[in-house]
Amino acid sequence: MNSRMKNPAMVVPEAMHALMALAKATSKGGVPQKTLDLVHLRASQINGCSVCVDMHPRTARKAGESEERLFAVSAWRDTPYFTDAERAALALTECVTRLSDRSDAVPDDVWQEAARHYDETALGTLVMSIGLVNLWNRLNAATRQRVDPNARW
Repeated sequence: MNSRMKNPAMVVPEAMHALMALAKATSKGGVPQKTLDLVHLRASQINGCSVCVDMHPRTARKAGESEERLFAVSAWRDTPYFTDAERAALALTECVTRLSDRSDAVPDDVWQEAARHYDETALGTLVMSIGLVNLWNRLNAATRQRVDPNARW
């Protein structure tokens, strides 16, 4: 199956620049890169974004992430591989990604647990990073972007 079009971020002038600038800003917001990598992978799994589900584990492995943790992200609640802070970030990711699954998109208990582990800047970073990966997932899914087996993530 072919993509419907090039990724919109490649077609709309200045879009890629803006998305990359936001990615750069969120990489400096006080959340460990390993946590952001897990968050990106989990949101991409939920959204069924094949490009991101292929890319994020590859980049995370290159940054030193273990196979066990990457394989376990989809079942993070039931595995021993994640810290309490990472679990809080993953719970927040699931809520922010699945906004319409409940009347209170991000329940207070999920937010409060994240706030126990992250200060306001880091929480803002998490929310923006989750939003950004969801945007990438939606761009890729809507236009049926395909995994490039030769990509060098």
